[in-house]
Amino acid sequence: MNTKAYFGNFGGQFVPETAMFALNELENAYNTIGQSKEFRDELADLLKNYVGRPTPLYHATRLSKHYGHEIYLKREDLNHTGAHKINNALAQALLAKKMGKKKIIAETGAGQHGVATATAAALLDLECDVYMGEVDIARQELNAFRMRLLGANLISISDGLKTLKEATTAAIQAWVNEIENIFYVIGSAVGPHPYPNMVRDFQSIIGKEAKAQLKEQNLKADYVIACVGGGSNAIGIFNEFLGDDTKLIGVEAGGLGTHTPYHAATLTCGRAGIIHGMKTIVLQDKYGMINEVHSISAGLDYPGVGPQHANLWEEGRVKYEAITDDECVQALTLVSRLEGIIPAIESSHALAYLEKLCPSLTEKSVILVNVSGRGDKDMNTIMNYEKGKIYG
Repeated sequence: MNTKAYFGNFGGQFVPETAMFALNELENAYNTIGQSKEFRDELADLLKNYVGRPTPLYHATRLSKHYGHEIYLKREDLNHTGAHKINNALAQALLAKKMGKKKIIAETGAGQHGVATATAAALLDLECDVYMGEVDIARQELNAFRMRLLGANLISISDGLKTLKEATTAAIQAWVNEIENIFYVIGSAVGPHPYPNMVRDFQSIIGKEAKAQLKEQNLKADYVIACVGGGSNAIGIFNEFLGDDTKLIGVEAGGLGTHTPYHAATLTCGRAGIIHGMKTIVLQDKYGMINEVHSISAGLDYPGVGPQHANLWEEGRVKYEAITDDECVQALTLVSRLEGIIPAIESSHALAYLEKLCPSLTEKSVILVNVSGRGDKDMNTIMNYEKGKIYG
């Protein structure tokens, strides 16, 4: 067993033998090119001058007054392209360029990873295919158009639920079919080793910045909250706090409720299994078949989770909770009206957990919430939700 490929009981490389060449090539490239001063300096320059990092740490004063605790927002929504996804997509695309690859592919649900990958491809003069489910293309029409405008070839997937799981499966199949020539830019901390490690490392800039920004104000976070689908924004902000006593909370998509079949709360309701090249916690039936999932969020409706999150859940280091669609929309509305910030539906799951956490606290606390993306992409979904169209 390659122990580097595992987080406790989770991780691995559950892929066809034909894919091992590409995984070994990628691991070697990441450990050499990816750790070189030249690569790191070029990436740092792009993150500063192209993406717009560091992102602000914002003291949400009206939200703080509302909840009676000091609420700070890590503003990943202010990145170029509007979400944290650009941190990882740009880094992987740059690595692909350094490896001599001419084409990159990606999967996407909410479309932000697809937009980020298409953006990086345009910047670095790479061909780009993005796989996206039909349902997600319809509910993320703006992001679908943005990808095409950036020059990406958007490939619509009509299998199964026509959402993120099916898009990921299609992207993996395309990658295996042309494995020597293309680079697969995975958007979350999921998949076979070394992707979970690599994505975490590229996203860890979120937590490094946030911790330093708190320290500049002589503050220490008592709680850090982030939404979790596959888990890239969450592991990105959690990673820097794992070694201290900060309480970490990952918020999953509770959909219509975890007592119903209509949710994507993997760590709340799942069990160990294999999906997309990794051993992790998976939503599955008693026969091991992957369950259908539901969320108002196109970015959180995934029936698995990154293996490091599965390990952190099993060890009890991170607490994982579920937030329903209704609770999410209420939080999105509240933050919009109190702070003039329209968060993404994904991020609104994390913000919604304040409603449950704050009343339970006996001492005034500093709470850091990762606002992983902005809500522009979600306006049609929210309008349809308010018109009662989401559930027919």
